[in-house]
Amino acid sequence: MGKVTGFMEYARLEEGYEPVAQRVRNYREFVIGLDADQAKVQGARCMDCGTPFCNNGCPVNNVIPDFNDLVYRGDWRQALAVLHTTNNFPEFTGRICPAPCEAACTLNINDDAVGIKSIEHAIIDRGWSQGWVLPQPARVRTGRTVAVVGSGPAGLAAAQQLARAGHDVTVFEKNGRVGGLLRYGIPDFKLDKSHIDRRIEQMKAEGVTFRTGVLIGAMPEGSRITNDAKQTISADELRSSFDAVLLAGGAEVSRDLPVPGRDLDGVHFAMEFLPQQNKVVAGDKLKGQLSAAGKHVIVIGGGDTGSDCVGTSNRHGAASVTQFEVMPMPPDQEDRPLTWPYWPLKLRTSSSHEEGCERVFAIATKAFAGAKGKVTGLKTVQVQWQGGKMTEVAGTEKDWKADLVLLAMGFTGPVSAVLEAFGVERDNRGQARASTDEGGYRTNVENVFAAGDMRRGQSLVVWAIREGRQAARSIDQYLMGSSTLPR
Repeated sequence: MGKVTGFMEYARLEEGYEPVAQRVRNYREFVIGLDADQAKVQGARCMDCGTPFCNNGCPVNNVIPDFNDLVYRGDWRQALAVLHTTNNFPEFTGRICPAPCEAACTLNINDDAVGIKSIEHAIIDRGWSQGWVLPQPARVRTGRTVAVVGSGPAGLAAAQQLARAGHDVTVFEKNGRVGGLLRYGIPDFKLDKSHIDRRIEQMKAEGVTFRTGVLIGAMPEGSRITNDAKQTISADELRSSFDAVLLAGGAEVSRDLPVPGRDLDGVHFAMEFLPQQNKVVAGDKLKGQLSAAGKHVIVIGGGDTGSDCVGTSNRHGAASVTQFEVMPMPPDQEDRPLTWPYWPLKLRTSSSHEEGCERVFAIATKAFAGAKGKVTGLKTVQVQWQGGKMTEVAGTEKDWKADLVLLAMGFTGPVSAVLEAFGVERDNRGQARASTDEGGYRTNVENVFAAGDMRRGQSLVVWAIREGRQAARSIDQYLMGSSTLPR
């Protein structure tokens, strides 16, 4: 259990950041991870609880006390092996997961949680630097074929598990590069795309085939979703060509704000703005890239996507950045006895906020103002919440200057045209209907499965990895009658 008295002797140590003035000049990662000695100290704080709530707090059920103890004892290679038993891509989660495991840490009842995420980050980075992360090709091929539609974390996790089970897996991606929203949504300063690239090389060595620029089914006319497809394959053709199909696309339909002036130039979805910058960093040349340079930017939406817009706008050189959130300002500290071990409601300040951003809570946008077809500002009102209902506060109307407005209010579901092309039933939220029971993730269509955001709706990368792994087991069981893949 690490050091028996470690939790009483050592304080939590946070990962460091490069100075703001330095990091906003580029799109490189700026987190300074723990060194071996610092990670050992964090591992020493783990109490190896009789009931490790952190395991259940983690969507992929990482065996956290075990790898904490192994890091404390200096057995990094075995720590990596333990981490990989539950998580295909800890370099992704170690960078961008909000760490619900830490919210569930027993120390978090009355102290600072163990730095689980920083330990995970240290383990996988050491594993790559030491050459311990190697392809694991199947020793026996089954001859069965699986098509995975979507190359985000759910699709990649499923593809890797199925390839290791001996199936011939082909991953289809409508964009020019593999990675889904890992590639075309999360800024490079949070997740450098080299981490995706080296996993893709590992998976190719394990037998996975990747086909980019291929659209499966159909996209709705006029869609604003990033799409570099040069070829389209029908749903029927895909189903007839493969023994099983997994739909693992993202929840790509952005929530809109239908108020007067919405059609003004300069009002855009976050997922129009962010993918463009990802492409530019990758070396693509774009005509008419959306830029925040010299502009007064207002981001509507207080979540992670909104935070990513803030960080990107600051790197563009925005004149000012303001972020709106319709909900009231959360408390600085959660009520731990009331919320532990669940994810708490509290004020969270991201690294992007620290780079420069005015945050406004309990505010609603009533209309966009413009001149000559371009947005020039917003009209807002303060709101209050009572009994779960929102009401406007009289006399709080205000005009704001804005040259660029980014809508980051979440996502309503997957692209309906894809599910319609396959004839997949949808639930009342618009997601693919597929249960998670043993042998589940099946849709109403024979040999078609669904997982990730396409099934559960907008969620975390770590949930996508879990869904991909579980769906892989269900597909393996469907193809072979039984499965040894972990759930």
